[in-house]
Amino acid sequence: MPYEEAHRAFMKLHLNSRSGERKGRLARGHKYAEQKFLEQVWWPVVGSFDHLHPEYEVSDWNRKSIYLDFAYITPLCRIAIECDGYQSHVKDMDREKFSYSLNRDTFLTGMEWRVVHFSFDDIDQRPELCRMLLKLVLAPHLMHQAANRDEKKDLHHIEREIIALTWRLGAKIKPKDVSVFLSISYRTSKKWIEVLCKKGMLSPIPGKTGTRVGRYQLSSNAIEYLAG
Repeated sequence: MPYEEAHRAFMKLHLNSRSGERKGRLARGHKYAEQKFLEQVWWPVVGSFDHLHPEYEVSDWNRKSIYLDFAYITPLCRIAIECDGYQSHVKDMDREKFSYSLNRDTFLTGMEWRVVHFSFDDIDQRPELCRMLLKLVLAPHLMHQAANRDEKKDLHHIEREIIALTWRLGAKIKPKDVSVFLSISYRTSKKWIEVLCKKGMLSPIPGKTGTRVGRYQLSSNAIEYLAG
């Protein structure tokens, strides 16, 4: 489905499912910056609006409504995405608003949200940077979606967990990391890593002597797999 058609259907779905202030907030809040983010950043990376909610309402510690620009909600995660313009989010912010902004993000983190901010300048002028950062944030979740829809990848769930863990650790991993994370023996963790090396998902990093292998890194195949 082309982006324009998908975006119209996306907005129609959420507008029709809301009423009162929640509907008015969506009609007023989904403006140029948010639309630009969807077109130039979200759509090229994800290719759909599944699990994405615009102007999503949550309550703060005082039961006051907070509206997130976007919320990406799946059984595996809750990610709050904010598109911040300099004028409205920095230049016009007084000390009280600044404090509330920090407390708000901390509160959301405490409620198990991951909060992600993109500046409008980057969305508008450097969308490729935003796409790279969005892939970094969504990679483990997109990986699970890719595994579900692309059976020919033929990866065991433990292999997918190891790839996701490697990404979170900076794209490099040691057998001990896998052993601790999955509560398996060191020998078993090495066997799973060797399987991933044979499948072209990981590659060994030679030690200082040039012979001993202590760590492994993600290959280009794994990175493409994470990106979905």
